[in-house]
Amino acid sequence: MKQSTLHIGFDDTDSRKGMCTTFLAYKIVEHLKKERVRFLDYPYLIRFNPNIPWKTRGNGAVALQIQTQNPNLIKKSIIDFVKKYSAIQDGANPGLVFYENSSIPKEFSDFGKMALCTLVNRNKAKEFATQNKIETFYLGNGQGLVGAIGAIGYDFHDHTFELISYRHKSNFGKKRLILKDSVKKMQESTFPKTFNSYDDSKRRVLIAPHGPDPVFFGVRGEDVSSVVRGASLVKSPEKFSGYMIFRSNQGTGDHLQNELDIEDLKPFSSGYLVGLVHETPKTKFGGHVIFTISKSDKKADCAVYKPTGLTSVASSLIKGDLVRIGGGIRKASKTHDRTINVEFIDVIKLAINTAQVNPLCTKCTKRMKSKGKGQGYKCTKCGRTSKNKVSEKIARTIKEQLYLPIPSAHRHLTRPLQRISKLNTKIEFDNSKKWFYTLD
Repeated sequence: MKQSTLHIGFDDTDSRKGMCTTFLAYKIVEHLKKERVRFLDYPYLIRFNPNIPWKTRGNGAVALQIQTQNPNLIKKSIIDFVKKYSAIQDGANPGLVFYENSSIPKEFSDFGKMALCTLVNRNKAKEFATQNKIETFYLGNGQGLVGAIGAIGYDFHDHTFELISYRHKSNFGKKRLILKDSVKKMQESTFPKTFNSYDDSKRRVLIAPHGPDPVFFGVRGEDVSSVVRGASLVKSPEKFSGYMIFRSNQGTGDHLQNELDIEDLKPFSSGYLVGLVHETPKTKFGGHVIFTISKSDKKADCAVYKPTGLTSVASSLIKGDLVRIGGGIRKASKTHDRTINVEFIDVIKLAINTAQVNPLCTKCTKRMKSKGKGQGYKCTKCGRTSKNKVSEKIARTIKEQLYLPIPSAHRHLTRPLQRISKLNTKIEFDNSKKWFYTLD
């Protein structure tokens, strides 16, 4: 019988109260392996625009690529899985798409890029599906169709991998017991092949969620072997029920590759902006820092929040510094204009910082003292005088470099420092590797 290539995408099956889109993918793959379909690539885990107001924490969609002799039977079974494992009662709006074709048109990747950086209306997704002969199934308002379409056509210019392990059903909702020191040692022994597992500054484990969803922990890294090794080093009295490895855009910074238009900062969009610091940054109540950058006589407010660990950098900026700011646009309110919520600060060129100080005595090389208002300055040792203060250069406390938040404040998409010059473009699918494992 003829083999059909089937692209499957789904999103928005979870809620803040539980379930997980990757767990649904895990159960679907478990089923598909019994159906003896041929997998053409690792499952995709695509993180989209993290500034969408109604997103769950990760804003991740999943895509699968398979070959099958019976695509209609596969479609029916996956619809059943979506119905069974979606948290509809808690507000999930699942979207599922099928595209039966050996290749993906460029328009699909364009749609995915749009969902990565902007706010995409679900009606636009429905229209796109109709125009491109994509089969859809959705529950609720269909918002999940946006991520589902974006995931199947995602264009990886760089990618990473994540091994996500899942809990036994009897442990859902219980506290996860992961030995902190094992995660710290795992990160040290696998660096730089894994990333964002442990925050040394906060002594905080970063691989495990805190909610009641089925995920036990996830290890992110550069290749399949590294995440498998990393996971094997994590110690816990709890045993996972299985794992699956995803090809992902996590740690790529893809959502901040889009240059923002300072004249038209669209709410909830993501990207970067280059400009000059317009005025001295101000520290607000709670330790947050606000400053303004300007470009072509237009201005944009920037907010750096204390938990990012970037406030000391932001408060050290001065008027005239040339910076590249990455982040998402917070919509305007009664108390503030549209604001860039800062995710990185790239200092391109530091301005010279000067201050007016009392002159030095040319003979004694000591700082003169004021003789009184408007009366000039006098050396208390030799008696020499001077009329005016002098301008003196002040050393800057920051450098011309990229500054990122502390690891615990990273978003899923944040490109960590160890990946700044790293690009994974040619890691092919190897079905012989243990990318899927289950004890059930």
